[in-house]
Amino acid sequence: MERDVSVQEVMDREFVGVSESDDLRETAELMLDEEADSAVVMRGADPVGVVTERDALEAFVRAEGESADVSEAMTDSIPTVAPGMTIAEAADEMSALSTQRVLVSDGSELLGVLSEHDLMTASPFAPTADGPTSGGRERAVAGVSAGRGAAATEPGGEGRFTDQSLCEACGSLSRDLSPFNGQLLCADCRDI
Repeated sequence: MERDVSVQEVMDREFVGVSESDDLRETAELMLDEEADSAVVMRGADPVGVVTERDALEAFVRAEGESADVSEAMTDSIPTVAPGMTIAEAADEMSALSTQRVLVSDGSELLGVLSEHDLMTASPFAPTADGPTSGGRERAVAGVSAGRGAAATEPGGEGRFTDQSLCEACGSLSRDLSPFNGQLLCADCRDI
């Protein structure tokens, strides 16, 4: 039996850190140089927010060429998870909070950042008892639904998927996937 993989094992320990008073343009340039999609906004040793590529772009468009500080663009609600949490639990938390990243903290110290990308690239493959594949074992991503047809084969499935999986349109983790026009879509993508 495979052990559960913890957040600490897959989180990104190297992250871009900036302060609230830093120039947003310089922060965006730093993010580009570091190939980071976000930066953690720090006040001393304490994280106080996150600024993402989208936050920076929105601030640039609204500022119309005027200079802006990171504090004007950052998101100040920053969900955190414990380093000992399993990646399945972290995925559930991120899905419930509708966020693409969380900070990993032991309570007193910021240890790293965990993103949806980290979860998907590091998810362990676990054997299941359902049907054979090459090598005689079925492979499934832990904490993610079996995919198409799972709801149809389960009693009471009624075309809905109960486990978390990826929306085929936007790629976000969701518990609310339904077949729509031949794809499994989250509620947001079905509404479009």
